[in-house]
Amino acid sequence: MLGSWSESIQNYIGESVPGVLSFIFKVVLCIVVYLIGRKVISWLTREFRQMMDRTKMQAGAVTFSCSMIKILLYTILVLGIAMQFGVTESSVAALVASAGVAIGLAFQGGLSNLVGGFLILMFQPFKVGDYIITQGQEGTVQKIEIMYTTLLTTDTRRVIVPNGTLADNVIVNVTAANRRKLEVKASISYEDDLQSAKQVLERLIMENPDVLHEEEHLVFVSELGDSGVVLGLRCWVPTDKYYPVLWQMNEHIKLEFDRAGLHIPYPQMDVHVSDVSNGSIDIRERFTGIKE
Repeated sequence: MLGSWSESIQNYIGESVPGVLSFIFKVVLCIVVYLIGRKVISWLTREFRQMMDRTKMQAGAVTFSCSMIKILLYTILVLGIAMQFGVTESSVAALVASAGVAIGLAFQGGLSNLVGGFLILMFQPFKVGDYIITQGQEGTVQKIEIMYTTLLTTDTRRVIVPNGTLADNVIVNVTAANRRKLEVKASISYEDDLQSAKQVLERLIMENPDVLHEEEHLVFVSELGDSGVVLGLRCWVPTDKYYPVLWQMNEHIKLEFDRAGLHIPYPQMDVHVSDVSNGSIDIRERFTGIKE
């Protein structure tokens, strides 16, 4: 009886050990293949990026395409390894089909971001390097990826905006063109000389080196306001010089108006009181310091 037990154990080991060793070999082989595959995928992605860079394609399209290529290659690598453990093509197809429905229901927002990324690259409402405003957020587009677009604000904050949100909402591309029309308004008192004020604004336009002087400019009366005459100037400037020229104009208008004796009106309160009762004294005291 002891001999039969010993023979049974030997037969079991003789049958099982090759299978265990084969399984261990497959696991080790898959790990090696995965590690080599990672290196190959990194190399292929890098080569693909360099090839796209040579075609002068937009940086956003390059980033988006490289991300898609990397995901596709990793999917192929994982499925190839899975097939080494007996997973058949039909099983993979059934798994992908069932998983697709579940993933689609669970990640509707993610899918909308993915579609939004494709729409952004297809219609190109903006590109990397543009300054955009959307949904209360604004900044320079740093990169466009599969799911998200990264903005860099003027104070170096990083804003991550879902592509689905960008595709479904209004986008203001501030730097779409290489020039912008600058409009500045300033008021003068009704008692001031209108022509002198217009000459000051005209001179400021002509003396500013950042203004595109070959383009048309205009100085005009914008409005007859409640407290003064509102003047305006319009001129073309390079897009990257828009805010520097705007700030310079505002400062120079104040300085030059002061030199020319022109007054910029501001709200004042005139109180006229008659001595008809004791209550008038209280009113005067309440408005002490305000012109009578």
